[in-house]
Amino acid sequence: MFHILVIDDDKNTRKLFRAILEGEHYTVSVAENGEEALAMMDSEQFDLAVVDIMMPKIDGYEFTRQLRSVDNTMPILMVTAKVLPEDRKQGYRSGTDDYMTKPVDEEELLLRISALLRRARIANERKIRIGKVTLDYDTFTITRDEDRQTLPQKEFLLLYKLLSYPDKIFTRIQLMDEIWGMDSEAGWETITVHINRLRKRLEHYPEFELVSVRGLGYKAVKHEEQS
Repeated sequence: MFHILVIDDDKNTRKLFRAILEGEHYTVSVAENGEEALAMMDSEQFDLAVVDIMMPKIDGYEFTRQLRSVDNTMPILMVTAKVLPEDRKQGYRSGTDDYMTKPVDEEELLLRISALLRRARIANERKIRIGKVTLDYDTFTITRDEDRQTLPQKEFLLLYKLLSYPDKIFTRIQLMDEIWGMDSEAGWETITVHINRLRKRLEHYPEFELVSVRGLGYKAVKHEEQS
């Protein structure tokens, strides 16, 4: 069961978030500010923090900066009344993973938390599992039952990126910059070639498909109900 730390100086907000999260069967602890939260982390393990920004002693920005300065990669979701673009930018600069403004939509809050926990699990395990399929980042392999393929590096990284964020559309430029590097002289058509190779290799894998989005790029769509 995931353990979530809620950090907010407003008592009613802490109470509300605890009720929402416990309703989804998360274990929840609360702190009134960043200083108290850091002290709690000395003796407890947390999987994710929901952090307000405007708090006494240590605010949300400084709490996040201190965690990142010691290479703590726990997912952080800032939930705050600060709505200006510069506030959001400062949040990301300090190291937050996601940012929401109050008042929050409860369903969206839960969806964002679920996504952050899933991505953190992928990052920690360096594996993606979809039905019978497993992608192993350390070996560049994809396995389904007795079928095991070792993919060329670029093909694997492309597939791993798309399956890490199912249904999210990535432009060819985004994929080129991240996987081939911004200094690469390869053209965007390289992405199309690698997508087609992956589709051919994995055409007998019903768990997912790589979908072209006209005029934009590509996304992965999961079909976990398939056998």
